[in-house]
Amino acid sequence: MPIRRLPEHLVNRIAAGEVVERPASAIKELVENAIDAGATQIAIKLSSGGIDRIEVSDNGCGMDRDDMALALERHATSKLPDEAIEAVATLGFRGEALPSIASVARLTLESRVRDAEGWSRIVDNGDLVEEGPAALPPGTRVIVENLFAKVPARRKFLRTPRSEYGAAADVVRRLAMARPDIGFVLDHDGRKNIAVQPGQGRAERVAALTDRNLGENSVAVDYDRSEVKLEGVASLPTFNRGVADHQYLFVNGRPVKDRLLIGAVRGAYQDLLARDRHPVLALFITIPSDAVDVNVHPAKTEVRFREPGNIRGLIVGGLRHALDSAGFRSAQRPSAGALGNWQTEPVGAGAPHAMPQGQGTRPAFFTPPPHPSSPQSSVWEQSPDYRPAPEGRAEIAEAPVPEAADHPLGIARGQIAETYIVAEAEDGLVIVDQHAAHERLVLEAMNAAMASDGVASQGLLSPEVIELEESACDALDERIGELAELGLELERFGPKAILVRAAPAMLGNGDIAGLVTDLADEIAAYDQHLSLKEKLDHVAATMACHGSVRAGRVLNVAEMNALLREMEVTPHSGQCNHGRPTWVKLGHGDIEKLFGRK
Repeated sequence: MPIRRLPEHLVNRIAAGEVVERPASAIKELVENAIDAGATQIAIKLSSGGIDRIEVSDNGCGMDRDDMALALERHATSKLPDEAIEAVATLGFRGEALPSIASVARLTLESRVRDAEGWSRIVDNGDLVEEGPAALPPGTRVIVENLFAKVPARRKFLRTPRSEYGAAADVVRRLAMARPDIGFVLDHDGRKNIAVQPGQGRAERVAALTDRNLGENSVAVDYDRSEVKLEGVASLPTFNRGVADHQYLFVNGRPVKDRLLIGAVRGAYQDLLARDRHPVLALFITIPSDAVDVNVHPAKTEVRFREPGNIRGLIVGGLRHALDSAGFRSAQRPSAGALGNWQTEPVGAGAPHAMPQGQGTRPAFFTPPPHPSSPQSSVWEQSPDYRPAPEGRAEIAEAPVPEAADHPLGIARGQIAETYIVAEAEDGLVIVDQHAAHERLVLEAMNAAMASDGVASQGLLSPEVIELEESACDALDERIGELAELGLELERFGPKAILVRAAPAMLGNGDIAGLVTDLADEIAAYDQHLSLKEKLDHVAATMACHGSVRAGRVLNVAEMNALLREMEVTPHSGQCNHGRPTWVKLGHGDIEKLFGRK
């Protein structure tokens, strides 16, 4: 077959395949054009997820009649003043977005320069069908109708309107996050779903576009390394999601999707979150233009760093630095459902002896029995409905409530179910999960010890023999030297047994058998080419779990207060090793609501 030149309309459709994959792709190009035009307010209106109609309006600089004609030609752009494409500072420059979209849809382009008359051009699948004066405020309006209507092979691969809208909303959200100085409005089928005003702070804009509670459950990221700067906002480990769809990366103001972010974030949160949980964050990298290539993808959604290792180290270091500054903070977000579970009044109006369903004949609320010295006490105690009131196991607290600035977690007042510490703080009631909290404290102590002089070991009075499967013993036997550096001294004791001679001193009288068994499982799951130091987060977390105060252990008030004070000075003590909160607070306002005082 001889070589031939392709017709112009087919060239445009091929270009459209690179730039316009779905409605979200067209929206990205149009909104980026509006941003580059200097707009301070951008409105996007969609019908059927953008499949039937897309309208993008802005108050930017606008175009005159001649520029509009050029804008609809391929490879025409105002964003490259010279041939230095590597130094491009705008969001786009290819000059193919408008003609590519116009080749696969009906496109109406209306624009007006200030102090001039507006003009309109309508192109239907590559053919100019109409042009003339248009009445509109200064700026530009682009309307895209029936995308891929005349390209059925492309249109049948579009997803449902709901799915297409989800992709479009994600595009708008990322662009709005990158430019808090610009106002954005997204309207879908007559319903306003995104509306942010210009002039917001970066953290405020990120919270408005992700989760309103992020502001009070996050830390600010501000980190420099050489000529590269990292800024942004990152959630506390206890404020997390089940999927990583709320992680955003921006390079020189450009929203990008990069696998580097996923790996770096996982590395920064490695011992703070369970493997199936993900933080909410937005990170903004400012880097010299010659250190990053933004031209590796037609839609500019990917970048290539000259030194990716340094960028990964920047992200990990910046996040860890910010999270370390959070101290014992934890996501404090009592749900309405949890508060609603508090029973605030007897069942049945005016019935102090009303019975909840499923509780037989025993009263849920009853008048306390007479004092033991009363002659009626013996009669009361003989009643079949009598149940003695439970006795609290709290010691008398003689110290006054401390100032919140000195002891934010308050003073211990008692223990519930031998698992939860109840403390009184200046601004409310604090409940601490003693096992989860102490597990984090032990892990942080182990990490600090390994970073300095190593983990001290303590010999057992009598070595403990632990029987395991032969394969588990083999896995431990191969790592005996590495485990000894972590304070655990093991020795092979026959084909199916391991002898424990010493354990990390900070674990105290922990469950040695359980610890060794779990470590064998952890090591068996590792890639054999990785050392334990490379998997230190999991090894240390396993040790910390077995060396911490267990649920069900009775603590006296002094022990409880010692745990609270240590939490207040230990980084990351607001979450356990699996990313769950170690403490929650019921503020005075919440308590007053429970009693109808507010």
